[in-house]
Amino acid sequence: MGLKTTLIKNASNIPGWSTKRRIVVIESDDWGSIRMPSMDAYRKLESAGVPFTEDSRRYNHNDTLATAEDFNVLFETLQKHKDRTGRPAVFTPVAIVANPDFDRIRKQGFEQYYYEPFTATLERYGQNDAFKLWKDGISDRLFVPQFHAREHLNIAVWMRALQAGDENTLNAFDAGIWAFKNVNKYNVGFQSAFDLELQADLPVQADAIATGLQLFEELFGYQATFFVPPNGPINNSLEKTAYDHGIRYISTSKIQAEALGEGSVKKHFHYLGQKNTLGQRYITRNCFFEPSDTTRDWVASCLQDINIAFRWNKPAVVSSHRVNFTGGLNPANRQKGNEQLAALLREVLKRWPETEFMTSAELGDLINGA
Repeated sequence: MGLKTTLIKNASNIPGWSTKRRIVVIESDDWGSIRMPSMDAYRKLESAGVPFTEDSRRYNHNDTLATAEDFNVLFETLQKHKDRTGRPAVFTPVAIVANPDFDRIRKQGFEQYYYEPFTATLERYGQNDAFKLWKDGISDRLFVPQFHAREHLNIAVWMRALQAGDENTLNAFDAGIWAFKNVNKYNVGFQSAFDLELQADLPVQADAIATGLQLFEELFGYQATFFVPPNGPINNSLEKTAYDHGIRYISTSKIQAEALGEGSVKKHFHYLGQKNTLGQRYITRNCFFEPSDTTRDWVASCLQDINIAFRWNKPAVVSSHRVNFTGGLNPANRQKGNEQLAALLREVLKRWPETEFMTSAELGDLINGA
């Protein structure tokens, strides 16, 4: 497929784009989504018996709209760690640009879906000053958003549950959230924006991508070129919609289970730099950093991931999430996440002083120019 591949001594060919440059990309998902409005909302839902998965508890105890203080602490951490070119570490925040407009949906008796730009959500939650920090991060190349989705929400599945009067969905709606362990025939989670319960939902999802990318450009002043489907599942026909609105790079797992609807999936093998029929490049993650999860030493494990990537002459594409860096629900979470991030960046620069920090779009452009 025209990709440059390096032969590693004592190993078979590793498919995909390779480079001996020590490139580190940090992708951080979910910025802009409400997730959990308050701990009071969480406690009420738990008391009402609304179910949460074990991993969602970590998110719902820590993950909420990012405050100005969250950004100031994160930017300070990034600015302290400069690569061989003199540029500081940089996040590619994979952004949600809208949230459900709960009031309008309720007033229409759950018959029609409405959304609001996430900047309106910030205003409703008294975080008006936070968006300026998004813009500052862009201008300082510390925090350069790309596209996650319009909402971190499977609109069609959620609306059907509301219209059916599902008790847990309605209780969560009243608290201003949707991220709990919902139940339906094909196990499509509300958080999985582009998982496909029914083939008939594809036009709704295509519209969410098209209008979401338009809203992204209105909010940030530039066109998104990189797309990370929330939670992974997507029907590949939607790649054309994304392409038509400027997306040239798509995040995917190495083994993708394409959502076909009605419970069916199709497996695809992907690798870094692979092209689809539209010429879009796939970017695969190979390193993981989730310090809000207490089950492992994330600095040590991520360093090991980076070491493996570099050993195979691959860029280190780090997967992380907003939950690790927000303190609106739990200030100690923000402190821990930034301390762990600082430790990771410090050790990366110590072990690999030739490191270059890049955004996801910069990596995609480099691959495209190879």
